[in-house]
Amino acid sequence: MVRGALAALLNLERDIEVVAEVGRGDEVVPAAGRATPDVAVIDVEMPGVDGIAATRLLRAAMPTVRVLIVTTFGRPGFVRQAMAAGASGFVVKDTPARQLSDAVRRVHAGLRVVDGALALESLSTGESPLTERETDVLRASRSGATVTELARSLHLSEGTVRNHLSAAMGKTGGRTRAEAARIADENGWLPPT
Repeated sequence: MVRGALAALLNLERDIEVVAEVGRGDEVVPAAGRATPDVAVIDVEMPGVDGIAATRLLRAAMPTVRVLIVTTFGRPGFVRQAMAAGASGFVVKDTPARQLSDAVRRVHAGLRVVDGALALESLSTGESPLTERETDVLRASRSGATVTELARSLHLSEGTVRNHLSAAMGKTGGRTRAEAARIADENGWLPPT
């Protein structure tokens, strides 16, 4: 529904034409290959492949297509991840319609566009202090799985899982692994699910 509303809003603009819509991240590259857009507007949280991964795949397959991330999930870490993946812009979905269409135009013109509040928060929050493996373990722990289940699913020993969880808790300031995961998620340090 939100996708359709965004498309309808953008189609009201004289100089913007929506050439394709997809509901899954793994549909982005094939659809772009067929429609050859100048700018792809992608959400962070998409089934199949998240929007940041879809951005990376799209930029690798079609480097001339610029990407504007439009999302409900305005977390500072996502801004950094999106830009590192090749996005040219990052705005939240509650951006007024006029600003959204202007963001598409600016990205099309080769400019970077980032929501001002998110840009400031991203600078103050900094990059994730978590290692790649700590991120993997903390992300997997969001399901509420036991240490034994986490170890089995991640192909690690239980002791290694405990060590990674402990390190992640220390780095985030969380007193429990659930709190550490929440803090990391709120800062955008965990990939979208």
